[in-house]
Amino acid sequence: MSMNLELQARTLIRDNNFINGQWVAAAGGRRFAVTDPATGKLVADVADSCPADARAAVDAAAAALPGWRATLPKDRAAVLRRWHALILEQQDALAALISLEQGKPLAEGRGEIVYGASYVAWFADEATRIYGDLIPQQQRGKRMSAIKEPIGVVAAITPWNFPLAMIARKIAPALAAGCTVVAKPAEDTPLTAIALVMLAHRAGVPDGVLNLISASRESAVEAVGEWLADSRVRKITFTGSTPVGKYLARESANSLKKASLELGGNAPFIVFEDADLDAAVTGLLAAKFRNGGQTCVSPNRVYVQRSVYARFSTLLSAKVAELRVGPASDPASQIGPMINVRAVEKIARHVEDALVNGALVLTGGRRLAELGPHYYAPTVLANATSRMLLCNEETFGPVVPLFAFDTEQEAVQAANDTPFGLASYFYSQDVRRIDRVSRALEAGIVGINEGALASEAAPFGGVKESGYGREGSKYGLDDYLSIKYLCQGGLE
Repeated sequence: MSMNLELQARTLIRDNNFINGQWVAAAGGRRFAVTDPATGKLVADVADSCPADARAAVDAAAAALPGWRATLPKDRAAVLRRWHALILEQQDALAALISLEQGKPLAEGRGEIVYGASYVAWFADEATRIYGDLIPQQQRGKRMSAIKEPIGVVAAITPWNFPLAMIARKIAPALAAGCTVVAKPAEDTPLTAIALVMLAHRAGVPDGVLNLISASRESAVEAVGEWLADSRVRKITFTGSTPVGKYLARESANSLKKASLELGGNAPFIVFEDADLDAAVTGLLAAKFRNGGQTCVSPNRVYVQRSVYARFSTLLSAKVAELRVGPASDPASQIGPMINVRAVEKIARHVEDALVNGALVLTGGRRLAELGPHYYAPTVLANATSRMLLCNEETFGPVVPLFAFDTEQEAVQAANDTPFGLASYFYSQDVRRIDRVSRALEAGIVGINEGALASEAAPFGGVKESGYGREGSKYGLDDYLSIKYLCQGGLE
């Protein structure tokens, strides 16, 4: 039975910028289309912002900063808790909106709402735990201490694959710390972020404390460039590709902004011969096919020890072949459309290159044109090698390449043979191997006999070219705070 997602989401759809507590059109009057990736149907025309809009957002955030940073932590926490309650109250409508503009199945959309809301609840509590230190006395007559203060205006730039969770886990710690925010969601999925900001305002976030602009791909560089050049913006927080992250780091260097960059990945997934193979298959399905493989921690290279390679391949291929692909409006769908044609073309290019270089399709391996231009079949490829594009580039789609290995050392070396280091996974029941491999893998996040990694209580972030900074956990607040050393003399 098909569902009308637009009808469910209608009450939350807004199409303008939110600046200083007001809904305003873009200064230049331009707009751009947001479409349903499942059907290509227009969902809304939203504001296409220019530098003047970005500047107006910073003006509002800078003016609101003194009042918000002076607000007691317990009062900031109360606002966040009301926001959390409103998000959960609107869970069905928000999930429909996510599925409508991003394409993920409705069950996954609901899961994202709960996941994103968990960061709001977590940082509501953390707002009241911003402790400093009294430094042991080093000289008579002097008292030394360190206190933590909000860093200032924060610019948050988020991707399309988790349109609620990614922006929630940036805005929530910023507000908890006493910062004000200017935000720009991805051009493919601005509507969910706009709805989230609307709910924050209803929860009592004061005018100017939280501002959001939308911009098309063509306008985004100039709009965000305004924030990069503005010395009043003291922090950039970004989730997205490594090339864009490097650009933001370079362009914000002139004013020495603090940056948190959660960038691209090329996650390995290692299955050792002593692993529980059924558990490894289940874990890989959860990690790989969430959001159709369009996640930054999605396993991109699956290494299987040669002695269990054939059995694992058979088990995995049977499960993948059973996955249901279709639009989010179909409750039976487990995998939805890819976000756009560019995404499908990249997936097809990686599979075609793999086949030319000796890979074998065990299941899938084709576009699902009968469903629409944005669909690709869940795919398992055998005989993958390091020469293939899918080993060296992030596929960001429902494709599992299987690589064979012989020794632990070989597997770890192959896993680390990438400039990226966001997530890694491995399955083993040998406690000594678990200790060795978990320490040897070069990644910010390691899943050990587990495919579902994310939690608001855990630090999320990478190493190497996967970026720096952490989101979530008690560490996630630190990136929104600066440390001030106080030295008081003349006490004797």
